[in-house]
This record gives sequence, C-alpha cells and structure tokens, in this order.
Amino acid sequence: MPDLRHTDIQYLHGVGPKRAELLKKELNVKTYYDLLYYFPFRYIDRSFINTVKDLRGDEASVQLRGRFLTFTTAGEGRKRRLQALFTDGTGTIEVVWFNRVASIQKTYNTSTQYILYGKPSFFNNHLNIVHPEVDLANSENIAQGLQGVYNLTETLRNRSFTSRNIHKLVVNVLNTPGVQNIPETLPPELIQRYRMMPLGEALRNIHQPVDQQSLQRAQFRLKFEELFFLELNILHYIKGSSRRLVGHKFPHVGYYFNNFYHHFLQFPLTEAQKRVIREMRHDMGSGKQMNRLLQGDVGSGKTIVAFMTALIALDNGYQACIMAPTEILAGQHLETIQPLAEGLGVKVALLTGSTRKRERTAIHDSLMSGELQILIGTHALIEDTVQFHNLGLAIIDEQHRFGVAQRARLWSKNRVAPPHVLVMTATPIPRTLAMTVYGDLDVSVIDELPPGRKPVTTVLRHEPDRFKMYQFVGSQLRQGRQAYIVYPLIEENEKLDLHALEQGYEQVRDVFPHYNVAMVHGRMKPAVKDHQMMLFATGKAHILVATTVIEVGVNVPNASVMVIEDAERFGLSQLHQLRGRVGRGADQSYCILMARSDLGRDTRHRLQVMTQTNDGFVVAEEDMKLRGPGDMEGTMQSGIAFNLHIANLAQDGQIIQMARNAAEDYLCVDPGMETTWGRKMASHIKEIFDKQTNWGLIS
Repeated sequence: MPDLRHTDIQYLHGVGPKRAELLKKELNVKTYYDLLYYFPFRYIDRSFINTVKDLRGDEASVQLRGRFLTFTTAGEGRKRRLQALFTDGTGTIEVVWFNRVASIQKTYNTSTQYILYGKPSFFNNHLNIVHPEVDLANSENIAQGLQGVYNLTETLRNRSFTSRNIHKLVVNVLNTPGVQNIPETLPPELIQRYRMMPLGEALRNIHQPVDQQSLQRAQFRLKFEELFFLELNILHYIKGSSRRLVGHKFPHVGYYFNNFYHHFLQFPLTEAQKRVIREMRHDMGSGKQMNRLLQGDVGSGKTIVAFMTALIALDNGYQACIMAPTEILAGQHLETIQPLAEGLGVKVALLTGSTRKRERTAIHDSLMSGELQILIGTHALIEDTVQFHNLGLAIIDEQHRFGVAQRARLWSKNRVAPPHVLVMTATPIPRTLAMTVYGDLDVSVIDELPPGRKPVTTVLRHEPDRFKMYQFVGSQLRQGRQAYIVYPLIEENEKLDLHALEQGYEQVRDVFPHYNVAMVHGRMKPAVKDHQMMLFATGKAHILVATTVIEVGVNVPNASVMVIEDAERFGLSQLHQLRGRVGRGADQSYCILMARSDLGRDTRHRLQVMTQTNDGFVVAEEDMKLRGPGDMEGTMQSGIAFNLHIANLAQDGQIIQMARNAAEDYLCVDPGMETTWGRKMASHIKEIFDKQTNWGLIS
C-alpha cells in the first residue's frame, strides 16, 4: 500500500507535474493524503432531471437532458465567447463559455444528446447557464445520486478545473491498489463504543456516498476523528505542562488583599466574582504556573477581580502588571485602580507610548528596584528596556487584540520562572470555542452583573422612525444623560450607501443645537482623540459621535443611550460590545439599532437576536452560527494551531463534547500515551499538529 501522507500528488494518474504545482499552490494539496482529506463542502442529487420550462433562474443548480440547437461565437480576443442554444423539448436555454472556446466548439455537436449540469441565471432577461458540466446522455460516467461539490479558486476555474475534475482525481486515489485497506487511526474499542464506520469506508463515502445515511455516518466518523485528535492533543499537553511548568508559589493572602476586601471595597462582590477569585487563588498557591482565561461580559466587574488578584501577588512579595490594547483602556484601568491602591500604600504607574522620557526613566528605575508594585500599560510594557524586579503576575486585557508572540515577550519578563498569566476578555467566547481554541487554558467566567445594574433595552428602528429616535435621545439629554451615536465609516462611501461620520456629526449638531457634540474616529491624532473623548467622559460634551473606536475602553456611567447607525453592517459581537458602553450606571439604558427597512432574512434575524437578549454568551453562540468560527489558524487566535477539514465549531457542539469526553477517558487509562495504540495516536498527532513553537505555554 502506498504511503498516502508522503506520496507526491504528481504521481497520481491524471495529475502530472504541472497540475501538481497548481494543486499545491491553490489548494495546498501536496500528497494523496491531502487530496483524500479535501472534502466536498456540499452535495447535490444528480438523479433528478429538471425541465427548462420549470426553471425560475434562482436555483442553486439544475440538470437538463437534451441537445444543442446552435453554436455561435461573439466578441474578439479575450472577450471572445461561445454561445449555444440548448433544448430539452420543453423550452430553450442559452449556454455560454468564455474559456477554451475553440476546443469546446469542436467537442460538442447538434446531433447528440447531452446532460447539462450548472447554475441557471438571468442575463438581459434571457435564461442562461455559464460553463456547465456536459456529459453524453448515454455515458456510463454520468454522475448519479449524491455527488460532492468541491471548493475551487478562481485560478483553478480559469485553468478549466472543475469540481468534477477534483472528484475524478479523488476516485483515482481511492482506486489505487491497497488504498481500500487504509489503516485505522482510532482504537477498536472507540470505534465500537460509538458504532463508527471504518476509516477507509468513511473516506470512500464522504467522496462517493452510497446514500444519505452512509454520507451521514461518514461525516460523523470523520468529524469525530478530527475533533478527537484535537482534544487529545490539548488535554495531553495540559496534563504534561501541569507536571513540567513550575510557577511562583503564592501561599499567603495577607495585608493588601484582606485590608482592601474588608475596608476599601465599595460594593459587595457578586458570587461569580468570589468564585473566580477563589479559582485564581488556588492556581497561584499550587506551585504550578497559572494559565487562566477570565471571561466576563461588559460591566461584570473584571477589573476589580484583576486588581484583587494582583494584591495576592503583592502579598507574596511579587510585582504585577496589566497590559491593555489601547492608551484609553490602559488609562481607564489606572483611573479605576489608582484610588484603590493609594489607600493601601500600593505604588501604581502608567506606561504607554505617550509617556515622557523623564517619567519613563523614573518608572524603569522604580520597577527594577521593586518600589513600583503594579505597572499598567500598553505594548510599551513589552519593550526590552522594561525590566521588573520580580514579576509574579501578568494580566492581559482584551487578549484577542494581542498576538501571542507579543504576549510571550511579557511572559519572559521574569527570568527565574514564568509569571502567572491571566488573560481577560469582554468578548464572550462560545463554549465550543472555549473547549478547542482556548482548550489549553483554565477558564473562569463571571456570569452575573453587579447589583443595581439594569439590562439594556434594545430596539430595532428604521429610517421612517428617525424623527422619533431623535425625540427619544432628546428626552434623555433633558434628564441630564448623555448619548453615543456610532457610524460604521469615516468618509462618504457611495458604493455602500452608508451615512458618513462627518455628515452625521453635522446633522446631530443641527438636531441638537443646544447641546455640545464631540466626535472621535480612528484617523484622528491620539491627542485630539483623547481630548474629544475626555470632553464626553467629563460631561462637557453631551453627545459623542464616533466610529467603533469606542467599542472597547470607554466608561461613562452617565451615558444612557447608544444609537448604532447602519446596524446591519456590524457583526453581532461588535454590536454587543458597542451596547456594553451603556448600562454602566444605575439608570435604565437603551440601545437603538438603526437599519434599512429592506433587510434580508439572516440580517433581520441577527438584529432581532440583539433585541431579544443581553446575554453575551447567547449572542456569541448565535454570531458563530451565523458567521462560522472564522480563522482559527496561526498565532493570532490560539496557542493550539489547527486546521479543520470537516468539523464545524459552530454546528458540531455535540460531537465536540463527545470527542472531548472520549479523549479524557482515554488519557485516564493511558496518560502517557505509552501503549501500542497510544504511541500510534501520538505519532498521528505529531503529523497533524507538528510546529516549532508551543504557543499554548503563554496562553
């Protein structure tokens, strides 16, 4: 049997060196194995023959039986095209080819019956099909039943590659001698436990399904296998790293923590905050490095939890730092923490790109001496010149805005042993993502809001409601409140037909002439932007007209209204983050989604989700279902790099849970993966996940 994983695709019948180069470049298909695991993204039923008279022009694809009536060419040079008239006896449809005009004209004639397969559409009020698949009507090679459809790039299409070509190459692999007996990758007891199809049978049925039931069984087998090895890799790493990575041991909870908790804490902690602090206290007292993700919806009190965690580090003689993605957010952390720290005698400083040289030098000196106990800042914290006396805790806020390579530099600031790491996010992460993308982290969740916080009332409004919307904003302003009005763009973009920020700013000033209006956007100089933001934060400006630069890091409890213009242009998670800018005080707050009236079904559903729930985790799950999990590869998102061929993190939550349970059960029996099957699976994992840097070490 050929070594599927290492046999070059150029040696497959029907490929050759030139096609192999194209497949490698366009689809990253380099070997027989790569091609077998290049799965169809959908399936079509080729057993049904449509009729021309019944076509509406909006079908995803159709299959017609008939013959060509005429062939004509039109245009010159690159614009040359071949046009044919095709009939099935019930009507006629135009067929068009833009490539390989001469060879196609020689291939087909008007006396032979053909099967056409393609997508119909209207052009100049005429029904046509562009570049259909064409087969002889009496050919034995006509696809029947379920047929897979493969993703293609534009380059492949221009080189006359079709989905059918990919399918034929896959069939050639499947028919290679010995491939029928593809060795199993999963232990027999696991296959038996979940009544799974053997691997070879699953691979054949994913490409050439016998029927719908066989296809579903093949999909389950291959999804389970993919997710099982992902979870096994994560869990095996966690168990191994917990043995290897020694961390600073913080056995004491002393003066700083207890004094703050009993005398300076202005509001009682929620049960969720208490639970999270207990989890982190346990981690830091264990002698192992803490590597924890803290999730908390906007306004849930993550900053206080982070500060109290930092106090545990101080109680044990260590320093702590908090790194935020923007100067505004770092400054707000300082404004929250410094008054609390002063009462305890804790020295806190802020270091950003705007910090002046003299102040920067003083910070460096006091940091090295240990006098400075908590340093808050931006990317400036990871500069080589910034050296700590003994960094024990690194807190990274809105961690998804930093690459892990940046976080690694902060992680290496303590030369003796890595600091404990706490990464925080106000962007709720769906459970399935937390189990996979962040599966190498312990996860803590603050899932309740502080007492007195009222859920934000969210409504969907359209252009005819604009006058009433302004009336409502005016009523809030008269009560002494403030309002945000957010636009998706800075400049006029006629193609997208969006309200430009500058136009909106002038309109808002005209509508509210007796109120001060500030404006911020990402292209402003930092000093100008900060000044405008400060006008709003101090109450000198009543309305802030902005782009999404205010999505994170603006805390104005007096603001009670968030108006989001062209809300249909925003993703669910972004809408939820913007909504989180209000509802931060004790007053009832409102979020008004302004959108076009002619919304599509999916867009309307997305906006209605916002009006139905304030739960960020529900919003995140819906967002992932609508948009998919996105790009999960590389070092921007995760420490566990992977590429899913068939499983879908948005839709396969049940299989993810089954795979994780199976991986946990296996590691209970064979924790070191030292049995025959353990070594075999470890080798398979190495083939899939082999990489140079284990980013999981630094969250």
